[in-house]
Amino acid sequence: MKIVLSHLTKIFPNRNKKVGGDVVAVSDFNFTIPDGKLIGLLGPSGCGKSTALNLICGLETPTAGKIFFGDDDVTDLPPENRGVGFVFQNYALYPHLTVLQNILFPLENLRGERKLSRETMLAKAKEAAHLVQIDELLERRPGEMSGGQQQRVAIARALVKTPRVLLLDEPLSNLDARLRLQTREEIRRIQRETQITTVFVTHDQEEAMSISDEIVVMESGVVQQIGPPQTVYDDPVNLFVAKFLGTPPVSVFSGEIRAEMLYIGDAPVLEAKGLRDQAVWAGIRPEGFVPSPEGPLCCRLTGVEVMGRDRSVVASHPSCQSPEIRAIIPAETPVDTASDTVRFCLKPAKTHLFSRESGERLRAAV
Repeated sequence: MKIVLSHLTKIFPNRNKKVGGDVVAVSDFNFTIPDGKLIGLLGPSGCGKSTALNLICGLETPTAGKIFFGDDDVTDLPPENRGVGFVFQNYALYPHLTVLQNILFPLENLRGERKLSRETMLAKAKEAAHLVQIDELLERRPGEMSGGQQQRVAIARALVKTPRVLLLDEPLSNLDARLRLQTREEIRRIQRETQITTVFVTHDQEEAMSISDEIVVMESGVVQQIGPPQTVYDDPVNLFVAKFLGTPPVSVFSGEIRAEMLYIGDAPVLEAKGLRDQAVWAGIRPEGFVPSPEGPLCCRLTGVEVMGRDRSVVASHPSCQSPEIRAIIPAETPVDTASDTVRFCLKPAKTHLFSRESGERLRAAV
């Protein structure tokens, strides 16, 4: 089911009378979610991603704009009539019901022509349980299960009525790191098997990038960039997107363009063809640093951390916004750990330039 968001806007009244004005949670959101794809809504807390999800679901009414499921305008349709499955952050399971009863609950509330026989409901519930691999847990209650198992029950309950759209609001935030990794892989497997159009909200960029077909990066209610995860990582449109994506994060240096050359401090470190003389921010990805005795960027060496197949070179530079630079290099690349300094060449494809005034991307001629 294709989802079309057209000029979607949600404004809340500001309850802080001292500040005044309204709070724009989602601002003029335009996006078409392709049929059968998994889309990640990504951004820091308060960026509007959960509000956008609630608008799609019908739990919130838009201030302006339209929502279409396929060719159907569902903007004013109640949530129960939209054909949406919703998985909440806190699972929202009924503690006094068994797993089977929790999964059956949405089917038991169907009325009129949609009402199903008991046999059909049981068959659908067991099919959903099998899909999320909890067949043997049907007689347990939520309090007798781990967080990961409860999450699977919540997903099965959302899938049992065969929704047109599946919505997940930070479904992994309550799980430990290992279980989070396992469960996100399960979500991706289930989505591929069912081919249900899915919108996944998270503030964890690693989660979004690992399982999404496309990601939507938001800040303060405004969409910053939309695209395949690797494309957004490799080609950020502004400084916010570059800083938000990536672990370790991008290292941001204050620099200057002089005579089509990028200078960091007094060192000319990279060509910047076609760009006028100006002050810039230079964002360098961890994999964009190449240790070299003749490298133009000289940093103070703090240490080298072994990470198995890779090593992390920890350094600092007075022009860097953060006190620590982390360069990820292959384990076999030599680094003189006895030295107080380390010199780097920079990979052009991993070095991004941004306007000091607007934060927008500046593109040098190739």
